[in-house]
Amino acid sequence: MTTMIRSTFAATLALTAGVTLAFAHGDVAPQPVDTGTLPTLGEEWLTENPYRSEAAGEEVWAEAVRIGASGYNQNCARCHGLEVISGGLAPDLRFLEAEEYGDEWYVERFRDGYTQNGITKMPAFGELLGQEAAWAIRTYVETRPDGDSLDAFADELAEMRDTLEAGSADVSAAQARLAEIAGEIETLSGAPVADSIAYRAAVQLAAGAPQDKAAETLTIGLSAAN
Repeated sequence: MTTMIRSTFAATLALTAGVTLAFAHGDVAPQPVDTGTLPTLGEEWLTENPYRSEAAGEEVWAEAVRIGASGYNQNCARCHGLEVISGGLAPDLRFLEAEEYGDEWYVERFRDGYTQNGITKMPAFGELLGQEAAWAIRTYVETRPDGDSLDAFADELAEMRDTLEAGSADVSAAQARLAEIAGEIETLSGAPVADSIAYRAAVQLAAGAPQDKAAETLTIGLSAAN
């Protein structure tokens, strides 16, 4: 799996290496990312993601995903694509493996930026945003689900959405089934948990959220997939 991900990401880099980003980050002011609810990491830059659940616990991981999503959308989506789905102008970061090799490549680019033939393809975000923001964004990126694996459950999720929206679902059964579906949806990075709409809706129901809130999560996700 790791070899395949690394090969796919290398191929993506090769395809995008010669592309000049006419609207590159050079003309975009980095937006601050509020990381106050995450553990501080100190001044020395780490080389491995400290916010993964196995290292920091599920609560910290979930908070890193939430903050990372906001940070990514404000600072990265313009070139790397919404939901980290690249349009071909920049590497598709979903394929960057969630292991040491991927972490080292990512943090070097984030911290120091990237220049090719005198053209800034990516500015240095390190001093401006800090490593808490860097690793939060990394955590979000590596948990992006494989769209193809989600497609297999689209019809069932739509049916569950309708039942939840009507307020007539067996919440315990719905939560259990959503959790099962979430376990079947893979990431492209090799990370163990995909932050899919099934996962989000299952977490919401487990936390006691109203049925219509979980239904809204499924609606937004299904609409984005289409």
